[in-house]
Amino acid sequence: MALQDYKIALVTGASSGIGAATVRLLAARGLTVHAVARRQERLEALSSQKGTGGDVIPHAVDMRDRVAVYEVFGGLEVDILINSAGIGSRFEPFHELDPDNIDATLETNVSGTLHAARAVAPGMVARGRGHIVNIGSIFGLHAIGSAVYGASKAAVHMLSQDLRHDLKGTGIRVTEVSPGRTDTEIFATMTDDKAVQAGMAQGFEIITAEDVAQAVVWALDQPWRVNISLIEMTATEQIPGGVGIHPVIRQG
Repeated sequence: MALQDYKIALVTGASSGIGAATVRLLAARGLTVHAVARRQERLEALSSQKGTGGDVIPHAVDMRDRVAVYEVFGGLEVDILINSAGIGSRFEPFHELDPDNIDATLETNVSGTLHAARAVAPGMVARGRGHIVNIGSIFGLHAIGSAVYGASKAAVHMLSQDLRHDLKGTGIRVTEVSPGRTDTEIFATMTDDKAVQAGMAQGFEIITAEDVAQAVVWALDQPWRVNISLIEMTATEQIPGGVGIHPVIRQG
């Protein structure tokens, strides 16, 4: 099943960043895309963009609302699920974190991802085809220094690996795309300090949401015999565990 064999996709976290970029690329390939996020106005703006190709259907759903996830997702016939919804835990030291922020991070990044996959998997199994793509992070693959966010993305990593075992023989493929620092709105969920938010996108050229979306589409577009299990991608000048900038190519 290459991308041309699929007709319907569901993308969470679709109101901005990687999710929105992925919606646009899949619609441009002629797929009907169910775009899911909390911000209805953003989704409507995305669905109304001209020249997208396939239809974009908005659904205002909070991924922490398990009942809503099953009510909406369970009634859709989905070939592709892109689990892109996620937030970053706050920049405060772990011992100073608000427990509510810990819960919100885990409920969105882990529980939301799990329940989205659980809601659509029965239909995929019944049809004998499907592809689940989970957006992870290099924080889930390397110890970089954000315990709660790292734990949430490490859970996404193991979920992706174990889903391949659980779904063996069903015809469903599972892919994890784990980007490094990406120019999205996630920094705003980590701090209210505008200067710090801006600083996260400076110092070296970070990857874009479109870069990650292109990787997602590439994995989807492989022939059925090929499962792209894990894509780890970072900026050229970002090294997991730290930032390395060669003095010859550093600019500014």
